Amino acid sequence: MDLGIEGLRVLVTAGANGIGLSIARAFESEGAKVHVCDVDDKALADLAVARPGITSSRADVSDRQQVGRLFETALSRLGGLDALINNAGIAGPTGRVDSIEPDDWDRTIAINITGQFNCARLAVPHLRGSKNPSIVNLSSIAGRLGMARRSPYCASKWAVIGFTKSLSVELGPEGIRVNSVLPGLVEGDRLRRVIDANARSRGVTFAEAEAEFVSYVSMKTTVTSQQIADAILFLCSPRGRTISGQAISVCGDVQMLF
Repeated sequence: MDLGIEGLRVLVTAGANGIGLSIARAFESEGAKVHVCDVDDKALADLAVARPGITSSRADVSDRQQVGRLFETALSRLGGLDALINNAGIAGPTGRVDSIEPDDWDRTIAINITGQFNCARLAVPHLRGSKNPSIVNLSSIAGRLGMARRSPYCASKWAVIGFTKSLSVELGPEGIRVNSVLPGLVEGDRLRRVIDANARSRGVTFAEAEAEFVSYVSMKTTVTSQQIADAILFLCSPRGRTISGQAISVCGDVQMLF
């Protein structure tokens, strides 16, 4: 299927690792022009070698000055902007609410939701000049379901859905569509770290925690970062031109988190 996104100018935050890297690669493979940012210097260096067609720069999305410099660089490299993929996010602390350090709460909120605001506010003036403008904000299945011992993360991911819906209403009359994608249990190091932290906090083995996580998925499976990327590519393509204001889960139907 030709998605019709050749030449699309795309900015992916946290695009040198994990889900972000899969998104960046998928867009490039379809002929899009891609710029990514990240805070992992080694990952950025590795990306420059492996995919020289993807331009990159270092930026922490919670820092407005760094985001300003990111947009100057990205717009220069891309020649404009058609799609912003707000992918940057952290897992945050694991623990009961009365044991969480306030600085850890603040950092989670600053990256996971304020970082999306920092990028969106600079992206919108440039998206207005696009013939196919869109924003995709990465939330999580934890943005629909509560999760014990993960209140900073869940609060931030619920906020992403509210932010997305508000932007879709605000920007829809200008033809800018805004959606959020909610990954489920995505295979990789990050999921392993989350399961390990959950297991240790409850005093169970990693295998026991992993089995319980998957047991609450109707399809009894994890998902891949490529599947997340595929959904985002469709949303940003002309084929998704009337999809906006949606919170789309790619999760195998997760029924419960714990």
